[in-house]
Amino acid sequence: MVKPKKHLGQHFLTDPSIADRIVGALSVKPGDTVIEIGPGTGVLTAILLQKNIKLLPVEIDHESVTYLKKKWPSLEDSLIEADFLKMDIDRHITGHFHLIGNFPYNISSQIFFRLLEYRQRVPSVVCMIQKEVAMRIASPPGSKEYGILSVLLQAYYDIDYLFTVKPGSFFPPPRVTSGVIRLSRNSARKLPCNEKLFFKVVKTAFNQRRKMIRNSIKSILLNLDSEIELLSKRPEQLGVNEFIELTNWLESQQREVL
Repeated sequence: MVKPKKHLGQHFLTDPSIADRIVGALSVKPGDTVIEIGPGTGVLTAILLQKNIKLLPVEIDHESVTYLKKKWPSLEDSLIEADFLKMDIDRHITGHFHLIGNFPYNISSQIFFRLLEYRQRVPSVVCMIQKEVAMRIASPPGSKEYGILSVLLQAYYDIDYLFTVKPGSFFPPPRVTSGVIRLSRNSARKLPCNEKLFFKVVKTAFNQRRKMIRNSIKSILLNLDSEIELLSKRPEQLGVNEFIELTNWLESQQREVL
């Protein structure tokens, strides 16, 4: 059996009924490509292998890789020993792919930022993460949890908080409760604004989330004497559409300065 490694944030899911629910929440068609991030001891892998899909488990832990290949020899050519955050995805996949996994708590936010880079190619994600992070991603404007990932992910995905998982379903039990969420790509192929600037505006605004927008985004545009209502709000009060509106306004102001 694989020994859980603290530095990798490994907490292996041991409840097969939870695993069934996670895999069951992923909507895939025959032949679809699915990347499983951090299969660990293969509790999700076992179920995914029964589906008519192209499964590519990605595992950084060499001990887990050895265990999984021994248990399922069919994984010999498809299991990728790599860090998902650094791997060359294009080398392994050319088209669309789904994501599934029990994401390590310590890098879940980084995984979502990587997902955003590939948003045109990832139609859906089902994952288990720390409940607080799951709630933050799914939360609407106006809530304390609402933040950078909430806005950026909700701009491109419909997000459903599916269910909560208690620590006792893992070995070793984590100190936090987990949550399972599903992200389904929405119809926005491209936002009606400068997307690079949109990302910058969202991140800059929430870096000083207690300040009004006019004060938090001065690094983007110094001359913010305008009386537009958006500038008098705090970032958690703005939904995706308001951030798009703000981005377009800022870009028009930048052009005027030039």
